[in-house]
Amino acid sequence: MRVSPTEAAGRRDRGALFVDIRPAAQRATEGEIPGSLVIERNVLEWRFDPDSDAARPEASLDLEIIVFCSEGYTSSLAAAALQDVGLNRATDLDGGFQRWRAEGFPTATSCTPTGQYVPAN
Repeated sequence: MRVSPTEAAGRRDRGALFVDIRPAAQRATEGEIPGSLVIERNVLEWRFDPDSDAARPEASLDLEIIVFCSEGYTSSLAAAALQDVGLNRATDLDGGFQRWRAEGFPTATSCTPTGQYVPAN
């Protein structure tokens, strides 16, 4: 089930991980959501599959992940792909970064390197 920005913010406050799957050029142009982990779409599954040799330290089947892209199209497919590798609590941000920003939630203008967290102010 996709989540609205308001629901996503609440879930993040309770420990869900925001994952920004947009490429660097798009993040540089549009901005970022503070507190997000940047993992570009082309490496997403193997970075979160707990059985992968290249999995991130926080990867686990119990992890709640909210992925987002610019408008919420690519992130829907990405959340389904994460569910396919066993992360049943993966979902995506309905409307993506664009809706998050339009609804007045905090954004940042920096461009964080892939694999890093966007610092929350």
